[in-house]
Amino acid sequence: MKDLSALIESVMSDVVGLRHEIHTHPELAYQEYETSRRVVERLSKIPGLKIQTGLAGGTGIVATLNGGKSGKCVALRAELDALPVHEETGRAYASKTPGKMHACGHDGHTSALVGAAMVLSKMADDLPGAVKFIWQPAEESGGGGEKMCKEGVLDSPKVDAIFACHGWPSLPVGHVGVRSGAVLASTNPWTMTVHGKGTHAAYPHKGIDPIVAACHIVNAWQTIVSRGTSPTDSCVVTVGKFHAGTAENIIPPAATLGGTIRTLNAETRKWAVGEVRRIAEKTAEALGARAEIEIREGYPVTVNDARTAEFVAGVAREVVGTGNVETNEPPSLGGEDFAYYAQRVPAAFWRLGVREKGVDEMPALHHPKYDFNDAALPIGVRMHCEIVRRYLGER
Repeated sequence: MKDLSALIESVMSDVVGLRHEIHTHPELAYQEYETSRRVVERLSKIPGLKIQTGLAGGTGIVATLNGGKSGKCVALRAELDALPVHEETGRAYASKTPGKMHACGHDGHTSALVGAAMVLSKMADDLPGAVKFIWQPAEESGGGGEKMCKEGVLDSPKVDAIFACHGWPSLPVGHVGVRSGAVLASTNPWTMTVHGKGTHAAYPHKGIDPIVAACHIVNAWQTIVSRGTSPTDSCVVTVGKFHAGTAENIIPPAATLGGTIRTLNAETRKWAVGEVRRIAEKTAEALGARAEIEIREGYPVTVNDARTAEFVAGVAREVVGTGNVETNEPPSLGGEDFAYYAQRVPAAFWRLGVREKGVDEMPALHHPKYDFNDAALPIGVRMHCEIVRRYLGER
């Protein structure tokens, strides 16, 4: 197979420019109309693509190359949405929308996939099968991936395998990480109201303090991980919100809390959800209060197919060198709706290094100072292209 360096180099200024443009104008879940328009504008200039728009609530896109070929079909997926985070990067292309930014690097993922479409379209005749490029809305919240699957993006032509990358701050530029099995956690967001009885702060015996009850519940939840989960298993029970009261001298009638449960296997997930509920209700009851908790079904565990993950590792060894491929990186307790694709077809979610070389640490994902590293874009484009070429070329 011919070297792609010249083709990749020829599109990089467009890819970088698109990322900066998207970064400057971030949009939240199911609101990515301008982001989607910018992507479609670039795709419409690429010959040989069949473009579908308006998917998953209006902003999802699928572009198919070689849809009429009888060989295998491979899919590549990226995300369009930003986060409700106020940017603090100080970049010239920083967000112009207060309270919104691409703090997870979806601008980089989207742009790298557009670059891959540009490159692969120039060698469509040499590809013995079809390629689907998928840009989905609402990865951060709202399960856009599930909607895309239900709307048939893995059909007509039927997808044989799907791949997705994510910029990874713990890996330096030039490194790629991939593992088989559970790679990202299931998510169960929850909200809880602890009902007590309001009273004057000077007369606590005349009321039932929901703050005290809620604090006992939060403390008791710590035993779910420390005493209920195997040390070799993974489980997170996090309280992210705790709101109660309006004045220093009033015990309020209720306290509201919110958070998330994360696990790496279905059995632990089911058990942890039950324990969060049981401990909340029984602890509140023991203190004379009442806990009303809603635990929602979030994303499933993202599981990489073993053979497909090893395939990506093999491609990465050729692209970045054997010493720069990490196959023992631990799973992340972050959640990903790529899980919905992985439930339907063989899938591999891989990590693209974005940390500058010589820098020990960079801002984490979802941090107001996180910014996808432009230096990782050509590697992302090359990995996408080589995954497609080699997968379609395998017997």
